[in-house]
Amino acid sequence: MHSADQRWDVVGVGASCVDLVCRLPFFPEARTARDKVRVSEQRRACGGQTATALATCASLGLRANYVGAIGDDEDGATVLAELAGRGIGTDDVRVVQCPTATAILLIDDAGERIVLWHRNPDLVLGPDAPMERIISQARLVHVDDVDEEASLWAARLAGERGIPVTCDIDHVTHRTPELLSLVSLPILAEHVPSALTGVADLDCALHALGRDRRQPVIVTLGRRGAIALNEGAIVSSPSFHVRAADTTGAGDVFRGAFIVACLGGRELHDALRFANAAAAVACTRVGAMAGVPALEEVGALLRI
Repeated sequence: MHSADQRWDVVGVGASCVDLVCRLPFFPEARTARDKVRVSEQRRACGGQTATALATCASLGLRANYVGAIGDDEDGATVLAELAGRGIGTDDVRVVQCPTATAILLIDDAGERIVLWHRNPDLVLGPDAPMERIISQARLVHVDDVDEEASLWAARLAGERGIPVTCDIDHVTHRTPELLSLVSLPILAEHVPSALTGVADLDCALHALGRDRRQPVIVTLGRRGAIALNEGAIVSSPSFHVRAADTTGAGDVFRGAFIVACLGGRELHDALRFANAAAAVACTRVGAMAGVPALEEVGALLRI
């Protein structure tokens, strides 16, 4: 049962960071004439899997609360200010005496990117977080694979209260199956089903992964859109054709928009299409949170 003192449409437990976004004419190649590349443009911007998904939720009309760990440095202050400026709750953020997570994003002229990231192992919520109170205030809980202990804790508490849980799984560890067992609506990166099942073919891996699940399992496919296994059948949702400036954060925006669609009561096919449209708009801009679309922009693309 949901709590009577519910405050948030979505509570997100997971990663935030500060990105250094570097645009290049092409990616470097070691031991060739391309092993030195001049950066044509660079900027700093806020990102992170869960933080960007929540920024999308807030932009598209939901009340969102961020639960994660940041450092006690200038980057941490930047992340807090960015989230608060977007109307996202930050009272449950833990400030740790270490550097905030950072990433260097290399983007070529086609909008493709390479990510180099660093996260101090001390950037975890820890056992003192008031997780029961936090989760009881949510209509939906979103977790990622960065602070696995906190994500497992949050997903378990949400399940006990009948609160739906979505996820962003990109890296597979020995605890990933446990986390997925607690997630009601998994949203996975393309390589994850095969990594979990050992089945190379994506459709077959998805069938193996979702065999005993009642609710859909969703997989993001980048430029090819997304697919889902629903009631034993594969549902495909193609991407929207846009001129990509930067694909960074597109998957995070997809997840945020999918959460908005689910809480708005959309059917699966419509929810996937809505999320693909939001991700496509995000790809036309540089930066993760900087690419988060407004509801009107998503609607305009859906009408084309």
